[in-house]
Amino acid sequence: MSPSPSRPGGLLLGLLLLLILALLLWQLPLAPWRDTPNAEPRIVTPRGDLAADEAATIELFERARESVVFITTREQVQDLWTRNIFSVPRGTGSGFLWDDAGHVVTNFHVIQGASEAWVRLADGRQLRASLVGASPAHDLAVLRIGLGQQRPAPIPLGESHNLRVGQKVFAIGNPFGLDWTLTTGIVSALDRSLTTDAGTTMEHLIQTDAAINPGNSGGPLLDSAGRLIGINTAIYSPSGTSAGIGFAVPVDTVNRIVPQLIRHGRYLRPSLGIQVNEDINRRLTRLLGVEGVVILGVTPGSGAEAAGLAGATRARDGLIVPGDIILAVEGRPLSSVRELQARLDDFKVGDTVRLTIVNQGQRSEKRVTLQPEP
Repeated sequence: MSPSPSRPGGLLLGLLLLLILALLLWQLPLAPWRDTPNAEPRIVTPRGDLAADEAATIELFERARESVVFITTREQVQDLWTRNIFSVPRGTGSGFLWDDAGHVVTNFHVIQGASEAWVRLADGRQLRASLVGASPAHDLAVLRIGLGQQRPAPIPLGESHNLRVGQKVFAIGNPFGLDWTLTTGIVSALDRSLTTDAGTTMEHLIQTDAAINPGNSGGPLLDSAGRLIGINTAIYSPSGTSAGIGFAVPVDTVNRIVPQLIRHGRYLRPSLGIQVNEDINRRLTRLLGVEGVVILGVTPGSGAEAAGLAGATRARDGLIVPGDIILAVEGRPLSSVRELQARLDDFKVGDTVRLTIVNQGQRSEKRVTLQPEP
């Protein structure tokens, strides 16, 4: 006699009872584990000495921290209905103490458009700052605060002309308002160029992979000796946050510009004493088939006139007859007015520069003494 098949209904009923039992057991509270009633905190494993590079980084940060400041800005706005004017927060940035007189160096874009700025020191003091001078072309600005008797040491000054790709660098700033933040990296590249919103070109920038974010602007970039080698100024980032490509104004540029801002309130840009125009230059050089800067005119009494430079003239039929065309400054070729201004910015007023000139197909070299740009 063959066995009878099992009933499907009975199997389903059994599975349902098992499921209900499992749910009931899952709802029951777990009984406390009481096999070790006298549990004590675990013994800490001794760490030992810090690694040499860790200790050096900590010492660098603690030494430089007192020289770095947190900058907050405000701007005045007017209520459209009441016409009342009031002050609202505008932004934050970083900076550092330049000297014992209370001068603070930061980026121009940190304070641009602000009606007032406040500087917070590492010891907690918050001081109102006054604007001393600014150079938008270099994205640099100098503020001044009253330090009183408690004067944190100015940041040690380094140099940037002898930097090497691969050197360690350290950035201190206030990214996203997170004050006194340290990030580390290396010099990724040198002699980078960036065009500012104002249309000027910033030359010789240091590229670094040290994390730089909004709020780091104006903060110091240090070498492994804790010396200032640059001012963090910009990042390349599609998202607006650090992508490992940051740029800093080299300290050699800072050390040339800041004293002028303190002394004169503005940067005295070196000039040849010639008239040039970017749009006209682009058309003329394309028409003439050359790369350089066409001199449109020479300022009377200028270094250019003393050197015998000749500007363009207009023929009787109205056509422009080119005069001298500048091909290079100190042997470095150029192709635009913007590049000429950037080349001259490596010098100071009173320096003499060597120009390579072409006129009617004839090349020559002339030396011009630089003067302040009007």
